[in-house]
Amino acid sequence: EVQLVESGGGLVQPGGSLRLSCAASGFTFSSYAMSWVRQAPGGGVEWVSGISRGSGIKKYATFVKGRFTISRDNAKSTLYLQLNSLNTEDTAMYYCATQSRYWGQGTQVTVAS
Repeated sequence: EVQLVESGGGLVQPGGSLRLSCAASGFTFSSYAMSWVRQAPGGGVEWVSGISRGSGIKKYATFVKGRFTISRDNAKSTLYLQLNSLNTEDTAMYYCATQSRYWGQGTQVTVAS
């Protein structure tokens, strides 16, 4: 059974940072690309970032503007997203996803003063 468990969210002030983690199990983590997506309150799901199996390719949504960094540790079956220079528009539930059909339960990021 594929399981994705996100953690690391929380309440942070504008300009602050957070590091999200996603612990994966139930599949061969190193064989699949991984993504982060988010959903703001009352909004739709938007793709944030993706990373290839071996970390050689990393892509980001335009709104990231160099503020976020995706990474992975295949030995630990864990995906990360470093969030820097957060603003209120980044408030959302953040999910890791794989194989276009598996999502975790999400971790809430709230940016507020």
